[in-house]
Amino acid sequence: MLPDHLPRIEHPPVRLRAFEPRDAGLVVSVAGDPLIPLITTVPSSGSPADVQAYLERQHDRLPAGQGYSFAIADAATDEAVGQIGLWTSEIAAGRATTGYWIGGAHRRRGHAGAALAALTDWAFSLPEVERLQLHVEPWNEASWRAAERCGYQREGLLRSWQRVGAERRDMYVYSMVRQWDP
Repeated sequence: MLPDHLPRIEHPPVRLRAFEPRDAGLVVSVAGDPLIPLITTVPSSGSPADVQAYLERQHDRLPAGQGYSFAIADAATDEAVGQIGLWTSEIAAGRATTGYWIGGAHRRRGHAGAALAALTDWAFSLPEVERLQLHVEPWNEASWRAAERCGYQREGLLRSWQRVGAERRDMYVYSMVRQWDP
């Protein structure tokens, strides 16, 4: 049975933890990002009410049965730098999906790869998770390289997979499968 609480995962240089009110500044900082609000539930307005609603939604994901939403925090400072989730809508089939974003001011410091490694290790400690997958636009080299560094394998190109803004976009699909000891 999947955990009914959001754990705190220490994996220097990052820590995965619940979102806190002090993380509102991060959400405001990515509200104007050209991509993050289009493919996530981050509000594009950055208004205090919308940011508060976003933070509350992250806490509601687990009780609603959608999965686990973590703030990615710098392990040294505990400052939130992004978000990563483990989405469990297909867990009955042994599959889970992950996705992540890093605020612009915090990119190119290894946070995405470290967070993905931490989430992957934790997810595979759960008996229900046999396959993890993620989707990345082909142009997003930093994201798919982070996945590859963590051991994810590109399985193919999903044409017109997801609506991003007003258009459908292709996505690479990456996966990692549980390695069973014989």
